[in-house]
Amino acid sequence: MKQEPAGERKASFGATMKAVFWSFFGVRKRSDYEKDSASLNPVHVIIAALIAVALFIGVLVTLVRIAVAQ
Repeated sequence: MKQEPAGERKASFGATMKAVFWSFFGVRKRSDYEKDSASLNPVHVIIAALIAVALFIGVLVTLVRIAVAQ
C-alpha cells in the first residue's frame, strides 16, 4: 500500500461536504480554496454535489408546497 506524504493527505468525505456546502453560498477564503483543491477527491466532490443539489431541490419543493397550501 502506497503512503502519501503528510502534506498531501486526502480530505475526508465530511470535509468535502463542507467545501461543497460553502461553495453553494460562494463564501470561501482563498487559502481554504487552495487547500481544498489540493486535497479533495474529485469523486467525493461529485457525490457531495449531487447530495447537496438533491437537498436543495427538496427544500425548495417543500417551501413551495407550504406557500401554496396557505
